[in-house]
Amino acid sequence: MNTDFQSQLQAAGATFTECDGRSVVESFGNDSAAIAAASSGVALYDRSHWGRIEVSDDDRLRFLHNQSTNDFERLTPGQGCDTVFVTSTARTIDLVSAYALEESVILLTSPTCGDRLLTWMDRFIFFADKVTLTSITDTTAAMSLIGPNSTTLLLSITDANGGDVDWENQPDGTHHEITLQGIPVRVAVGSGLATAGYTLITAAEHRATLWEVCTTAGAVPLGEAPWQQLRITQGRPMPEQELTEDYNPLEAGLWNTISFEKGCYIGQETIARLDTYNGVKQQLWGIRLSTDADPGTVITDGEAKVGRLTSVVHTDDGPLGLAYIRTKAGGAGMSVTVGEATGQVVDVPFLSRSRSSKSS
Repeated sequence: MNTDFQSQLQAAGATFTECDGRSVVESFGNDSAAIAAASSGVALYDRSHWGRIEVSDDDRLRFLHNQSTNDFERLTPGQGCDTVFVTSTARTIDLVSAYALEESVILLTSPTCGDRLLTWMDRFIFFADKVTLTSITDTTAAMSLIGPNSTTLLLSITDANGGDVDWENQPDGTHHEITLQGIPVRVAVGSGLATAGYTLITAAEHRATLWEVCTTAGAVPLGEAPWQQLRITQGRPMPEQELTEDYNPLEAGLWNTISFEKGCYIGQETIARLDTYNGVKQQLWGIRLSTDADPGTVITDGEAKVGRLTSVVHTDDGPLGLAYIRTKAGGAGMSVTVGEATGQVVDVPFLSRSRSSKSS
């Protein structure tokens, strides 16, 4: 992080932590206000420590189509989608947002996953493939506006060239390059959560200015700690917690990132078989806890082991976690034991559980 920008954030009350060797704001000392803004106003979350990969050259769409779960061959410039990269046995690697440009595709990966995913994809580029992979994490910055007032704020800082975009009636992933008070920014529909909002990608040298423009317009700064609370309460799965080689995208509640009509891709045979034969043995759910419990804690129903806790966060209503629960054991409304705590399984808005919940 640029030292001047870090000083700017410290002046706003920021405390820092490390993520994959990068300095990240843990909190601005306003966690409750930031979470409230994400629910009823607009919050600003700096995602610059998330990975960004540019995929270019003639075969880029075909290559990504064959490498992950969603349908890239239908994308035209200005469109985007969420997709999951999986192993040959459909175990999850990462949930990624993809944005198709005129001559490339930008992938926004989870923190710590940019280099890993680039190395993974590089293994599958063969001699005749016209595909180039470039890490642009250090040369770009990414932020998200989160909350129901995001469109109002965006329009208030948009220069004339973005004023004609009907932001509220476009599907997630739709994106345009516009200027925000003189700063060139690619603005994409979608906050990265189930809450309405936008993802902003710009050159690294504009990071501090873009931050100032958004916060001056009224966006409440949101650090990593409250973002983790939001993502757990909404159910967004993350690598090393819910997205590991123990689970597949159907179990992780990511049905809306999967094309069941497209042809062969890595992991497709396993996913198709699970879908055809109703073979999803466990599913990701939210879980309200009576007291604290550690991720990894076994979940039981009577004497039977029915799942495992993967993440937990403290909220104003008490601890809430994410957990994989055996499909045959039950789902929302189920009462379970989690170590020394009791828990109730609840639905969370980020997740989808069937083809019928897949967005068009």
